[in-house]
Amino acid sequence: MLSALDEEGRTVHLLGELPKKQHFKCPACACPVRLRNGPVMRPHFAHVSLKGCQYFHENESEEHLSLKSSLYQSLAQVATVHIEKVLPHLKQVADLMVNDKLIIEIQCSRLSEERLRLRTKRYQENAYPVLWLLGKNLWLGKSLSALQKQFLYFSQNMGFHLWELDVARKEMRLKYLIYEDYHGKVHYMTSVCSFEGDILEFLRMPFRKQGSSSYQIKMDGELLTYIQKQLYHQAPKWMLLQEKAYRSGGNLMTQSLDDYFPQLRPIESSSGFCQIRQDLSAFRSAFFQYYKNQKEKQWQTLYPPAYYQKLSERSRHLKG
Repeated sequence: MLSALDEEGRTVHLLGELPKKQHFKCPACACPVRLRNGPVMRPHFAHVSLKGCQYFHENESEEHLSLKSSLYQSLAQVATVHIEKVLPHLKQVADLMVNDKLIIEIQCSRLSEERLRLRTKRYQENAYPVLWLLGKNLWLGKSLSALQKQFLYFSQNMGFHLWELDVARKEMRLKYLIYEDYHGKVHYMTSVCSFEGDILEFLRMPFRKQGSSSYQIKMDGELLTYIQKQLYHQAPKWMLLQEKAYRSGGNLMTQSLDDYFPQLRPIESSSGFCQIRQDLSAFRSAFFQYYKNQKEKQWQTLYPPAYYQKLSERSRHLKG
């Protein structure tokens, strides 16, 4: 924690000069906290015992504290920012609240999907837009975990995207146009903003009017061999796809490589996406319709959802 109540009930922050030694309390639960100032971690407050606090579930890491401080200092230059905003009606403490509305949560450690959904739902039901920004342990790698899928956002300009924070480089990254291939590998583009830049404007990027981005990926010529091996080893994902094919009178083993085009596809989640509330069916339909009649199937060019849907609407207009 970077804030606490002093003996006179005033809120003090550890963003500048340290307060004098005294008894401090948690601003959320009023339980005792200690000011810690050692050689390993930056100055911070820590609960004497977390048992009596319904707001904080664990003491924060050095990464979390540093990122929270850096973002506050950056955003405070262009907006009204509250650090560790206590929201009693939600029984939650937001890492940062911007302009009395936007909630920013910095997540550096893994948590259960259930807890993530609950925290997100509380914000959404109370008309607080929330952005989850991910620390190092949750950065996007070669594939998306079930938990990482619950941090995904979606916009017409940038498709599936998520946010990363890098305390060492002092930068925020936006990974966008995220698509997944049959191997489960993700492909995407990246945009970066320094903590010294206009972070608030960068956060608006997915919804800002801009030119259409795209990238091209060569299709896997050995995909059929890969699928055969997956079926031989009875990989659950591929056994389900084979069962689906059987029900429609098909067989994955007899399909050609072209039948699997496009190999990169929109992200799917069996449990849905807790940050995404809009219906994605129109996007998925326009996506597959676009590639249906593509003659060149050795390469796939990936575009934002707006691109596919614009072409789909144009096609319906011409037919009408």
